Amino acid sequence: MLTSRRELIVRELEEGTGALIAVGIDQGGLRSGMRIWFDDFGPRNGPVADMRPHGLKSHRVQLTFGDFSGAVIRQIGKASYEDRQLAHALVASIEPNASVTAKGQTLEGWSVNDGSFTMDATIRHQEKPDTDEAISRTCREVIVPIMAAMAELIGYDIVEDEAPEDTPEVEGAITRSVVKRRERNPRNRLLCIRLHGEVCGACGLEPRKRYGEFGSIVEVHHLEPLANLKAPKPYDPATDLIPLCPNCHRVAHTRRLEPWTVDDIRSMLEAADA
Repeated sequence: MLTSRRELIVRELEEGTGALIAVGIDQGGLRSGMRIWFDDFGPRNGPVADMRPHGLKSHRVQLTFGDFSGAVIRQIGKASYEDRQLAHALVASIEPNASVTAKGQTLEGWSVNDGSFTMDATIRHQEKPDTDEAISRTCREVIVPIMAAMAELIGYDIVEDEAPEDTPEVEGAITRSVVKRRERNPRNRLLCIRLHGEVCGACGLEPRKRYGEFGSIVEVHHLEPLANLKAPKPYDPATDLIPLCPNCHRVAHTRRLEPWTVDDIRSMLEAADA
């Protein structure tokens, strides 16, 4: 039963969205399911994803907004172009085999305009929907992208560790904090890997092939450092990010203030192998 997989669902979604997630049992309908929401808002004040078995080997996921979501929806209406673009890209990254629709809208141009917004997705599995494998796949491939998109529109920031009290304040600290947040944002990592694959863009290392289940160590690199931008610019997650292994990522940032480019690192590797 889904109810026995609560911890599995929370773990998958918190790792993928970077947000605090709460899960409750939904006994409505012929088959019980799970209701999923952002813990900070509760099920009545923000987006809620309902997941339940559908047929013999499928899950159906429906995203709706609670009855008192007006404040959150108004906040979504203020989302920047960059946040909207990332939210659309996250939804577009849902596994192609899943059927996804936005009520009364095209999937390419959906927007949350009021509390009637609904997004539906159905994903079919090889096994029964109550297995750990099926539940994890539904979470990773459907619910994480949808809830991550909502988190981006709402402006749900990643919680950072506070700097020690004795850390001196220096000019430029705010800029470095923004870069750090962007690099650690699991929504950026999620989308970068979905678009480019879990392989280093410089050396070609595929950590999962070498280390198995412990190989989820690919990092996200901004091709143009945010700290170097003199003015805001549209953010394209398909072209502004690239996955790098930890070694190549560290090499890229050994040069300041302008990191080594991916082509620079490739040339280093070719020279070393010559």
